[in-house]
Amino acid sequence: MAKKSALQKIESHEKLCRIMQKQTFEQIKEMKDRIKRLEYWIVGGMGAVLVTLLTDIAK
Repeated sequence: MAKKSALQKIESHEKLCRIMQKQTFEQIKEMKDRIKRLEYWIVGGMGAVLVTLLTDIAK
């Protein structure tokens, strides 16, 4: 097997870095979406607790 030249090594490394960077950005996007969903659940839960407390106070 012939040895790779320095340029070929750099190019293959850059290609690998681009692939890994794309995967990282996709994972970050997925995490942002999951966090956003959790935030909606938390805000909804807080709203339910607030409504419950206000209902109890009004009685």
